[in-house]
Amino acid sequence: MSRPRSSVSRSDPLHQQVARNIRNQIEAGVLRDGQRLASTRELADEWGVSTFVINDAMNLLIKDGLVESKSRVGRMVRAPEQAQERPRPATPHVVLIGGYAGSGKSELGRIVARETGWPLLDKDTLTRPVVEAALEVVGLSPHDRESELYVSTIRPREYESLINAVTENLQCGTGSVVTAPFVREFADPAWIHRTEATCKDLGATVTFVWLYCDAETMHTYVRHRGAARDAAKLADWSGYLDGIDLDLRPPVPHVVVDNSASSEPLQEQARRLIEEVRKTENAK
Repeated sequence: MSRPRSSVSRSDPLHQQVARNIRNQIEAGVLRDGQRLASTRELADEWGVSTFVINDAMNLLIKDGLVESKSRVGRMVRAPEQAQERPRPATPHVVLIGGYAGSGKSELGRIVARETGWPLLDKDTLTRPVVEAALEVVGLSPHDRESELYVSTIRPREYESLINAVTENLQCGTGSVVTAPFVREFADPAWIHRTEATCKDLGATVTFVWLYCDAETMHTYVRHRGAARDAAKLADWSGYLDGIDLDLRPPVPHVVVDNSASSEPLQEQARRLIEEVRKTENAK
């Protein structure tokens, strides 16, 4: 989980990108053990690729033991460990996972939450319906994430609500796994130190995680999820890339997870992340 040496886009085969995304969904519990996968043609249409790409992706997943092909049934998810209970720590932890759109924050957060039993707090899940309603009330598109009103007025309140949820859980003795872009927050030492102080005052440890993803893989993820809020990014992807810093990292000790298509499985990196979190606890 060391920092990638370069932010240059890597040209990973499409079948690896598709396989990684499906693998992440299985490990995050989005696709459940025993669930039947869509047909090859349906998956090809969903991903906008050929059936050959889908078959190659499925072969990788079958080789990894995550998918099983059954006669007359089709392909099934194989993840029996999803039902296993996870031990809960006595000391609360807060894991803040940041990254750009399409980097895989939600998947990593779900994997960590499933592995540990810690609550998952996702900014979009908690705030999106209210944000969209607020934008419509003031006459803007509910999918707007670029206007001055959103950036200066609404966005700060989203993060305020998110941290308030973290604090309330800590007051109950419960940590959390928190997923949001955190692009501005992770670049702001004052915000980081305030957050660290809040967690410390409530007897918790905090770990900052930056989820790296190369530009090409990130584009694949964003295009696949088809979220309306991503329309502006996809309409001018090169312009969007010019406006972000793929080398962004928190200016404090942190963990980098690489979710590029050619990197090691996200679940393996998540498990090492959990080990890092627990080492931090033992050291304090």
